[in-house]
Amino acid sequence: MGFEDLEPFVAGWAIDNLAGRAQRRFDSTREEREALFAATKDRLSAALDLLDRKPLTEHDACERRLMNLMLSVAHVATAEEVQGPDEEKHRLKSRHMVITRSVSDPAP
Repeated sequence: MGFEDLEPFVAGWAIDNLAGRAQRRFDSTREEREALFAATKDRLSAALDLLDRKPLTEHDACERRLMNLMLSVAHVATAEEVQGPDEEKHRLKSRHMVITRSVSDPAP
């Protein structure tokens, strides 16, 4: 598929639900977020081009992992590009915002 170099991030970041991705962002260290962002920011466009070639319902397991990884990158991009040094304060306050479900979560 051409994204094998991102494999080291799959176990920790390819999470299949919104709440899990948000929690991973809040639980991650600055170094973890920076490493993911650095490895993926220039690959996001190519990944989305690949994933857009067919409907989500037709993605195989590898494509679903790549999609979940890129969705985590969206969370991390907010931390890196928007929050910046304020991310640490934001993380503390995030504990009060609990995501219980999302329309994008897989069906039970």
